[in-house]
Amino acid sequence: MAPTSTPQTPFGRVMTAMVTPFAADGALDLDGAQRLAAHLVDAGNDGLVVNGTTGESPTTSDVEKEQLVRAVLEAVGDRAFVVAGVGTNDTHHTVELARQAERAGAHGLLAVTPYYNKPPQEGLYRHFTTVADATGLPVMLYDIPGRSGVPIETETLVRLAEHPRIVANKDAKGDLGAASWTISRSGLAWYSGDDMLNLPLLSVGAVGFVSVVGHLVTPELRALLEAYLSGDVHKATEIHQKLLPVFTGMFRAQGVITTKAALAWRGLPAGPLRLPLVGLDELGEAATAQLKKDLAAGGVQL
Repeated sequence: MAPTSTPQTPFGRVMTAMVTPFAADGALDLDGAQRLAAHLVDAGNDGLVVNGTTGESPTTSDVEKEQLVRAVLEAVGDRAFVVAGVGTNDTHHTVELARQAERAGAHGLLAVTPYYNKPPQEGLYRHFTTVADATGLPVMLYDIPGRSGVPIETETLVRLAEHPRIVANKDAKGDLGAASWTISRSGLAWYSGDDMLNLPLLSVGAVGFVSVVGHLVTPELRALLEAYLSGDVHKATEIHQKLLPVFTGMFRAQGVITTKAALAWRGLPAGPLRLPLVGLDELGEAATAQLKKDLAAGGVQL
């Protein structure tokens, strides 16, 4: 049975965009994925995103994506939302992945802006509505122009919000003004997709986070959120400021690289990365030392 959602928080409040553990030979590590998922939910996550960017989705096959969704659902699907990343830059392929995720039992879909081919806003609108029409699952849009090359503009988000199954947006645009206007006009459940802006986005109406640093500091993220929601903005700000070295350090290199290194230091399932990504140790001793310094400064025990 899926956890209970509300229109205001369709996927809970604290979610982690989970890495995909691999075995030493590079094969999918489903047992490791289940153990990591259980650890993250035990730490306080309401939900997990699998097969997202942090899950190295560009380098996993469609079969592996389905296997991962099923494995994580088996491990935690009765107590956390499992949202499947299905976004590609090919609408037909995205529809296939959406239907596959629905068959596997996913609770929702994460659909990123089509990347590289730079569609116009009308193309984005038709892409996302086509995906939302393809299944009965609720959809979280993912607006990240730094990776996709194209923002989902406010007017497009407002139009998309009229679709009954487009219920949320993961915002990694870095534009608090645009977020303010879109939240006000669309009614979409707004999730921060940029850890450095978790607290600022709450202040303009976000309901929660889809985090990378949640692999390491979910209890702190939940404490920040609960402090803010209870009206203790001073405490929320204190937690935010304490976590600044973590927010900074985890994105000095690509977030999957740093996350898998930190998980390995903690003895949690992670494994190697698939090319074109490489391990943190391959970036030199200085990169490893800097991440350990950043995490220590933010209070993370390794």
